[in-house]
Amino acid sequence: MAQAQQRITRDDLEAKFRAVQDDIQAKVDDRKQPIVVGALVGGFVLLFVFFLLGRRSGKGKTTLVEIRRV
Repeated sequence: MAQAQQRITRDDLEAKFRAVQDDIQAKVDDRKQPIVVGALVGGFVLLFVFFLLGRRSGKGKTTLVEIRRV
């Protein structure tokens, strides 16, 4: 009546772990391209915003030197 228990071997564990790892790696590879593109676009937007903010603050702190001859 009792079923014989099957022993789990090292090969069984390695095969299962490899299958799980391959599944996860495939999901990561599918999402890598859009994440990289989004990061690049976000970086360029931040760079442009910082450029505009720096340009604006630079205009207010410009020193005007006037030289007169006597």
